[in-house]
Amino acid sequence: MRLNFFPSKVLTRYLARLFISRIFAVLVLLVLVLQTLDLLSESGKILEHAGNGEAELWHYVSLRIPQLASRFLPYSVLLATIITLATLNQNSEVIAMKAAGLSAHQVLAPLLLSALVVSGVSLVFNERVVTRSNAALKVWQDNDYGPVPKALGGRTNAYYREGNDILTAATQIGSGAGTVLEGVSWYVRDERGMIVEQIRGPRATYAHPGWRIETPVRFDVKSAQQRPIQPLVVAPELTPADMQIAGVNADSLSLGELSDSISALEDAGRHTAELRGKWWHKLSGPLSALLMPLLGAVAAFGLARSGQLFVRAIIGMALGFAYFVVDNAALAMGNFGGYPPLLAAWAPFLLFLLVGEAVLIKTEE
Repeated sequence: MRLNFFPSKVLTRYLARLFISRIFAVLVLLVLVLQTLDLLSESGKILEHAGNGEAELWHYVSLRIPQLASRFLPYSVLLATIITLATLNQNSEVIAMKAAGLSAHQVLAPLLLSALVVSGVSLVFNERVVTRSNAALKVWQDNDYGPVPKALGGRTNAYYREGNDILTAATQIGSGAGTVLEGVSWYVRDERGMIVEQIRGPRATYAHPGWRIETPVRFDVKSAQQRPIQPLVVAPELTPADMQIAGVNADSLSLGELSDSISALEDAGRHTAELRGKWWHKLSGPLSALLMPLLGAVAAFGLARSGQLFVRAIIGMALGFAYFVVDNAALAMGNFGGYPPLLAAWAPFLLFLLVGEAVLIKTEE
């Protein structure tokens, strides 16, 4: 039996079903508690906007739950690992499996396979659901929980500089030459940075080059006079490509979209180490669930009646949470340029993979 990595099919299905059911139960419990606390803190801001009510509260919940589920799924896998293995140990099922000739790695194999499946599901879920929820929630929050355009790719409170002058838009819709700005303001400033005139308009489109403001109104600061003027082209050096690379939010972009944004930034000579680290972390983050059965494995072995089961569970939990601390620290160091992006995203994973294997081999194999 030691020549096979997995135990029998029956035992594999039993352990996998036990493990996945506990992952789901722990995740649901964590999300419910955290969502309740989060909603209590945000409900006042949501209801503060005129016209918002119960429907908007449920809309916020629908956007926030995917974020919470994605963020705390690895923690759920860790806690489910401790619960599952401690229960198996307490009921002497681990002793029975080892007496049947199974090694420690074979006992953990169904859990590792289940965690790998969970990692794959988490990656797809992040790409298809979480990124869209992040983008929609950010736009809604930037608009103070007010109504926002439903157009794809919309941004709110857009802000761009061209020399001393500033172009702002309440809403930015579309991409490329088809970009449309709504609620536009063009601020002309002198050399001291003081605003000398403001030009406002309901809409602006790309004019190849510059942005044509429709039905503009000019306000002169010196004379304090306001008057309508003919359509005007402003910001001739500001292109849709410049708008694309301004304010890239990695959490709201899929892997492909983030790759395109990184390429655009590099073509413009911008620094991309932070975004590259986040790109790699979109892969290493979901895969962290695969580590949890290995780090929590110490709870599976040793005699339960010796009084060490609780201590072993604490050690497994400490190893798991140590990984999350080191992972966040490495990513922060990568954002500051202390680590290369690839190292910042993958070094904690590889380090704790070796730590988990070393602890398991030394203590049980």
